[in-house]
Amino acid sequence: MQPETPTMIPTMAPTMTVNHDHNDIPGNPSTAKSSQAKLSDRSNGQPLRVLSEADWQFWQHNGYIVIKNAVPKENCEKLAALLWEFEEKDPQNPESWYAPARAEMRMKELTNSGMVEIYNHQYLWDNRQTERLYNAFVDIWGTEKLWVTIDRANLNFPSRPGHEFKGFIHWDYDPETKPQNVQGVLALADQTDENMGGFQCIPELFRTYDTWKLTQPADRDHFKPDVTGFELVKVKMEAGDLLIFNSSLAHGIRPNMSQDKVRIAQYISMMPAQEEDLTLREWRINSWRERIAPEGYAFPGDPRKWEQTRYGTAELSPLGKKLLGLEKW
Repeated sequence: MQPETPTMIPTMAPTMTVNHDHNDIPGNPSTAKSSQAKLSDRSNGQPLRVLSEADWQFWQHNGYIVIKNAVPKENCEKLAALLWEFEEKDPQNPESWYAPARAEMRMKELTNSGMVEIYNHQYLWDNRQTERLYNAFVDIWGTEKLWVTIDRANLNFPSRPGHEFKGFIHWDYDPETKPQNVQGVLALADQTDENMGGFQCIPELFRTYDTWKLTQPADRDHFKPDVTGFELVKVKMEAGDLLIFNSSLAHGIRPNMSQDKVRIAQYISMMPAQEEDLTLREWRINSWRERIAPEGYAFPGDPRKWEQTRYGTAELSPLGKKLLGLEKW
């Protein structure tokens, strides 16, 4: 049964877009670039729900943290199987993995990175509205009143001639603006082999940014740092693990240099709810209801429109309705 929509939120045309300055930068347009609220520093003595004290110190020092077993492994298995189906690829047949892209990626460094243009399926929402995953973001932000990003998934295949992916390091938001934002990725399969692709980052640059930038040319690219001399940290994860990282952390997807292993992941993040932004709230609800993908520099969408034609509107839990904006906190 399709969840009811509150009467104060009108049904909107499926083509509606919302402009939050993501047309020319990579960030996800389902939330604002930066929160007016600051990330938690726990100065109010806030207790932790999921992170340990050691986790908190690691997060503060390195700009990222891995939450073990954030969602059940059976959730990961169901979503991984769906992604293979959605991509029309056979996990047992590598010859099926390298079909041409359906849509051109404006953000060229993501070409051949394995982005899966699916955003509102029930299985994606099942993970978003998991209590443990949500509580990890409560620890990071210091507030319960959060909205979840409407984001996609990833199948990062081994690099092959004609299907090369070199990996990259970038920022989605200009760190010079001190964005108050975090991003996240959920492992849907084990990523313990460093050669198989996955998340990479530079914690040292996160710590030393203010002095590092003084050594850089005035016309430097504010989204792609010169990584000369820095060590890339390759983060290992197991199915069900959630990685949360500060948007000021230079990061990217590393190349998959394995023979036959596929990195499978879902992108999930949360930030303080923006209930006063009615345009954004309406867009989010319409995106969920009509299965509409975000539009922006890094989001080409699915030209087949499979979400609209093959799948129904996801059922939301009481928590999920608040994380979407369907109900207010």
